[in-house]
Amino acid sequence: MSRQILIIPDLHGRPDLLRAALDRFPDAHYVSLGDAIDRGPRSMPVVETLMDLHAAGRATLLMGNHERMMEEGVRWYRQYLGTHDLGDYRRAMEGYQWWMRAGGETVRTELGGLTLEKFPPLLEAYLKVLRRVVYVTADGDIHDEPPPHPSVLIAHASPPVRHPQHPNPLSAALWLRPFEGPFPLPDGVMYSVHGHTPVPTPSRLGRHLYLDLGAYDTGRLAVAEVNVHGLPQVTVFCGRGDPARARKYARFGEPIPVTPVDLPGAPPR
Repeated sequence: MSRQILIIPDLHGRPDLLRAALDRFPDAHYVSLGDAIDRGPRSMPVVETLMDLHAAGRATLLMGNHERMMEEGVRWYRQYLGTHDLGDYRRAMEGYQWWMRAGGETVRTELGGLTLEKFPPLLEAYLKVLRRVVYVTADGDIHDEPPPHPSVLIAHASPPVRHPQHPNPLSAALWLRPFEGPFPLPDGVMYSVHGHTPVPTPSRLGRHLYLDLGAYDTGRLAVAEVNVHGLPQVTVFCGRGDPARARKYARFGEPIPVTPVDLPGAPPR
């Protein structure tokens, strides 16, 4: 019997929406698309829950561009501790400021302060388990490389492709937007699923699906149940937030049918 695989896009500090998904699909294995941190008010409880799921064998955690920015300063600082090279320390501080400017300031505020010298062990442990791209087959197995059987590719921003700005395909998978395609898929991959680029409603552009609904801003989270041989079933949790803010997001491709679920405190639809 195949296991149920649920894809969760960019949570950005919304543990309430993550909890709603867990309550509705208590037996699923979750694939987090990354960007679990920053922007929203409570990144740490999101990471704690995801790490608990991962430890229980119930979640596969992918890196988003926000986790990549968080990683930069920590990585160089750890190197500096071994080399005592001030160039490494400068790169660590530059990486830390890069993250702060892009949304990490909310994590620092949440913690009441944050430095590389006293970096939270939970966040460092989280960084160590993150993967870049995975492939899910019909039996619910998760692979790091394209398997010989039909599969669905899952990555934060795009499929891994070579791009002028990102020669490393695994880096491209964290950053590319839909308009920077086309994105060819490996043989046997039926379609790909991504977050990263906010959309007003879950959308399909060719063989690529986009789920990020700006949860931290709109209060809406789309989760998709993997179906290798057809479109996934998408549930949209509607919680506290301002859905009208989705009007600023780009519209492209075709909307995917969804099942809405209203949560306590959600504004009227």
